[in-house]
Amino acid sequence: MTTEMQAMLLLLTLLQVKHLFADYFLQTQRMLRDKARYVHVGRAQHAGLHAAMSLVAFLLVGAAPAVAAVICLAEGVAHFHIDWLKGRHGARSGQGPDQAGYWRAFGVDQLMHQLTYVAMLWAWLVWG
Repeated sequence: MTTEMQAMLLLLTLLQVKHLFADYFLQTQRMLRDKARYVHVGRAQHAGLHAAMSLVAFLLVGAAPAVAAVICLAEGVAHFHIDWLKGRHGARSGQGPDQAGYWRAFGVDQLMHQLTYVAMLWAWLVWG
């Protein structure tokens, strides 16, 4: 296995662990409230936390700081909008955890975040 491939796998692992903490353990009440509203300080903080933690992951695997910063800024913007779309859908559908539609929306949300990580790895491979 090449060193580049090892770095990619390590980065993917770090992004997965980061996602667990930023999406589940480090969310504050402000981040959790009013998810359907577009202009939302809590969601901006949440997306910023994701971007900052991703930047640490990129730097740990030796990515150039400028390239890593651009990639992670794009992730923050994507994360903000993915979460807004899920929040808006949840508010409009009115479905809760006891309904299948809620879990389908949750699954799509998580898939979009995972595909964002694939795009981030691709961007590093191409521009890093």
